[in-house]
Amino acid sequence: MSHPTTSVPSAAASPPPSDERLADLLASCVGDPARVTTALPRRIAAAHDASPYLFTPRAVVRAASADEVGALMAGAHAAGLPVTLRSGGTSLAGQAGGDGVQIDVRTHWREAEILDDGRRVRLQPGLTVRQANARLARYGRRLGPDPASESACTIGGLVANNSSGMNCGTRDNAYRTIESLRFVLPSGTVVDTADADADAALRAREPELHAGLLRLRDRVRGSAASRATVERLFAMKNTMGYGLNSFLDHDTPADMLARLMVGSEGTLGFVAEAVFRTVPLLPHTATGLLVLPGLAEATDCLPVLLAAGARTVELLDAASLRVAQRSGEPLEALRRLTVTGHAALLVEFAEDSAEALEHTVAAAEPALRLLPTLTPAALTRDAGERNKLWRLRKGLYTAVAGARRPGTTALLEDVAVPMDRLTATGEGLIALFARHGYDDAVIFGHARDGNLHFMLTQEFDSDGELERYARFTDDMVDLVLDAGGTLKAEHGTGRAMAPFVRRQYGDELHDVMRELKRLCDPHQLLSPGVLLDDDPRAHLGNLKSVPQVDPAVDACVECGYCEPVCPTADVTTTPRQRIALLREIAVADAAGDDARKRVLEDDYGYAAVASCAVDSLCVTACPVHIDTGEVMKRLRADGHGRTAQAVADRVARHWEGTVTGVRTALKAAHAVPLPVTRAATRAMRGLGAGELVPEWTADMPRSGPERPAARHPAGAEAVFFAACIGSLFAAEEGGGTTGGSARAFLRLCERAGVSVAVPDGLGGLCCGTPWQSKGYTRGHRTMAARTLDALWAASDHGRLPVVCDASSCTHGLERLADALSEPDRARYAALRFVDSVAFTAERLLPALPALPALPALPALPALPAVRPLASMALHPTCSTAHLGADEALRTVAAALSADVTVPDSWGCCAFAGDRGLLHPEVTAVATARQAAEINSRSYDAYASCNRTCEIGMTRATGRPYRHILELLDEATAPAVPGA
Repeated sequence: MSHPTTSVPSAAASPPPSDERLADLLASCVGDPARVTTALPRRIAAAHDASPYLFTPRAVVRAASADEVGALMAGAHAAGLPVTLRSGGTSLAGQAGGDGVQIDVRTHWREAEILDDGRRVRLQPGLTVRQANARLARYGRRLGPDPASESACTIGGLVANNSSGMNCGTRDNAYRTIESLRFVLPSGTVVDTADADADAALRAREPELHAGLLRLRDRVRGSAASRATVERLFAMKNTMGYGLNSFLDHDTPADMLARLMVGSEGTLGFVAEAVFRTVPLLPHTATGLLVLPGLAEATDCLPVLLAAGARTVELLDAASLRVAQRSGEPLEALRRLTVTGHAALLVEFAEDSAEALEHTVAAAEPALRLLPTLTPAALTRDAGERNKLWRLRKGLYTAVAGARRPGTTALLEDVAVPMDRLTATGEGLIALFARHGYDDAVIFGHARDGNLHFMLTQEFDSDGELERYARFTDDMVDLVLDAGGTLKAEHGTGRAMAPFVRRQYGDELHDVMRELKRLCDPHQLLSPGVLLDDDPRAHLGNLKSVPQVDPAVDACVECGYCEPVCPTADVTTTPRQRIALLREIAVADAAGDDARKRVLEDDYGYAAVASCAVDSLCVTACPVHIDTGEVMKRLRADGHGRTAQAVADRVARHWEGTVTGVRTALKAAHAVPLPVTRAATRAMRGLGAGELVPEWTADMPRSGPERPAARHPAGAEAVFFAACIGSLFAAEEGGGTTGGSARAFLRLCERAGVSVAVPDGLGGLCCGTPWQSKGYTRGHRTMAARTLDALWAASDHGRLPVVCDASSCTHGLERLADALSEPDRARYAALRFVDSVAFTAERLLPALPALPALPALPALPALPAVRPLASMALHPTCSTAHLGADEALRTVAAALSADVTVPDSWGCCAFAGDRGLLHPEVTAVATARQAAEINSRSYDAYASCNRTCEIGMTRATGRPYRHILELLDEATAPAVPGA
């Protein structure tokens, strides 16, 4: 335990300081002043979270240590401003927003330490649950809580909201699986409950708090009514109010306070580190959908299913089933069903071995056959079928949120009731939806826990709509509390239910909570209005306006699922923030606030549009399938005038000469002293060519070889479309003599006895990505038409697949359709594009000489096997993710080495063609974490499958990243006599 590093002054009596004074004050609390901002665009971007509430902070600070957080709390108090702790921003009830100082505890808080072979794990708050579980998976373990938002919600939010999920119930939630916490109190005192003397130190440093916790413990324990209420509510999933069960479950103030921090939503202190006990990973599963006549029959099945060993039982009401029927891939069990009052249960059994699963399922089948299902109660072990079932369940949010009327907000609420009240509560909610006009509302949830989720869409821009929501909320509160339930089972109290805490717990326990808050946070510094609020209409204030800005993004619910995969998240903006800023610009425009609009628009050009890597990984994470990268490309196009479009079109028409010119310029530039070239490029960038000319650096790649000459061999199995990027930039120096990926691929084909053609005029062809990514639509159309004509002929009208040796270019070829005329799209649809890595894994590897690492592969007698690499660091690309080629990349890597490492912190490198050259600061931040992980050890080789990504990772790590086919070419080449 430590003292605060900065004393806590008295709260300022004067008004809050100006932005400049506030920035100076907060900058004095952290090691790097650049981590403090009061700039309007940054504050507005950070204000938006997954909830329907909106509070714009006065300042945003990226803290990097517990001591800094303590100092910032003191600084905020001195400025007379509250503090909000913010990590993933996926919370749904408003607990992640505030109008004072927002402390970012995600960016610099992503460390994990595996303990006891994975049986325990020490985690910082900025790591997502998925990232934590990825580190545990190799040990056959995972975290107990399994929230549906695991791809984006962070450990900080998991602790702050006492997260649970589909499988963990109340046994393996955050509260039950936390072993110890390290946290910072508003006074600045740091407490680590793993220390043997933690309680004695707490008593010495915080005597009033220590004594007050003992008083509250005895007060709760001494009241039979209080004890009964706490035991009843916490027998269910319950995140309403503070975790008063801590006063019954633990004896010492340090232990009680650690558990009170769980579920406190950042209102009692900051959790800087948590040690969890993990649970076994159960990889063998069997899943089935049980369709039943109604909610009553579904809930009646629960005791039977749980007794049979079901690990997961998810409920879907009739409205959910109707939504599922409208999906792109409706299940056979639902296809012909006329849904009236039906319900369904998605059931899953899971074990640690196939044998154990077979035993469990066999024991359960007699019970399953007796259930009153309308379709056979069949369980499937097939991964594809299981994924379809889970897409049905998880796709409900996508379907309802994506189809909602523009300008409305998607609200996802959850409650829990005793099991014997589940049917009546579900039916009561359906009746409330009808009474209040929520025709699109659906109910689903974790039936095994009596936990119902319901989703509805709501507009907040009119008084009538606001009052409708208020009346519904009041009726819903009556329904749930009359059933003996809790108004928040998993999502936290936040601001949405804070006015109803007193009603759920009663005056006595509400007063206990008030006293707890006073003891921990006497100045009401941390998130006032979150979790406790006596204003009966507090939940109806500070609600977001959701203006229509673009049909491509209007469905955004600002959930934040996109942020962990966005390479610019830590340097400029995220997809969520790009969309939120567009909305804020529209709000300012509608309000006639020209000054605010101008500030936001001036910032948007770089912070959102120019810096975007346009890798579109965001669409892979977005529940409503928004591709923010595509929107940024369109905005780039909108910024180009007729002259710029005409020049880009001319470049496309003379592409071979352009490539030759760039190669010649690179050769010349490398012949000139570095200071001269650097000064010249800086001057050009200073004259407005910042989006065209990179600043010259010592590690600028040299020019590559010419692209392969045309060839049309008889019996060709594929057409090889060598990417022009391999001609522009040579392969990494000091990494072998293969001459780049194109030549390596052709040699591998020759070695494997596979004949490939090369199209005529290849030097003037391109996948179109340079134009498409920059928004040069005319040039893109020109190049798309020319490339289609050449590939149509070379592939024999689509008979042969087209293979490309750069993953981003393969992806670019797959997206040419948008730039083609309608008649050309019919021809284009007949073409098949395959990345060279996938072609190698599927066609070449079985015919290449066997490596000792893969003795099962047949060797060709004339080609000797070569010693594989001892170790390899592998960088998949965003394009391999889009292409579904990650597995092929790993297959080729496994053929080369038995020790292949993809960093746990892997992400898009953000080099994005020329982005890394034009905006190196973006790539530097995007790669920093994975570069540090890679450089924690040495490898025999460093591999990827796209030249610009190889450049980016080489710059980041200082290690020579090469195309994996270059490495495979060397590994399978015949031995040189005498070598």
